[in-house]
Amino acid sequence: MLWSVFQAQGGVETVKQALLKAVGKVTDVVSSLGFSWWQGGPPHTQSVKDLHWVVETLLFSTFVSWKAFFPLVRDDSSSTYTFITGGAGEKLLMPGTGFLTVGAASTLAFCQVLREEYPEVPCKLNQVKINAGVGTPGRMAPGFLDHLELGEAVAALVERRSPSHSVVTINCPADLKTVCLERSL
Repeated sequence: MLWSVFQAQGGVETVKQALLKAVGKVTDVVSSLGFSWWQGGPPHTQSVKDLHWVVETLLFSTFVSWKAFFPLVRDDSSSTYTFITGGAGEKLLMPGTGFLTVGAASTLAFCQVLREEYPEVPCKLNQVKINAGVGTPGRMAPGFLDHLELGEAVAALVERRSPSHSVVTINCPADLKTVCLERSL
């Protein structure tokens, strides 16, 4: 989906209405918005515009999507809303990636706030935190997660109807197999 659509609340509302027209009812939402990497240099070399772009892309897009799609599943105990986040918000991955850490940390904080602000919400409100690189078969590196296997693991978690307000952390490829095999978290 185009970032520009999610950057404006009106754009995401258009997408939501088209989805509802096409499928009728939304039962599960998986929110995986943002970008995979930022290596623009140390903060003193960046502009306010760069920082705004990072926060807009990671936090604002997640918020705008949540505002549009959460009401569709909020009151249904058989529905889920799952955020996909990453561990980049917990530490500087390497020099020059500081703005990624700032943006990712804001998204992690937003997910925490939602779990705490909505403790009794009927739908299952969960988070999958990925602490590894994700790649396609041609772009894998040691410790990376295969994008298709990750998708299968997330689908298994959604289908399993995990307990609400869970945070599932995936650190390595072996965790994907564990997630797919476990009957409960």
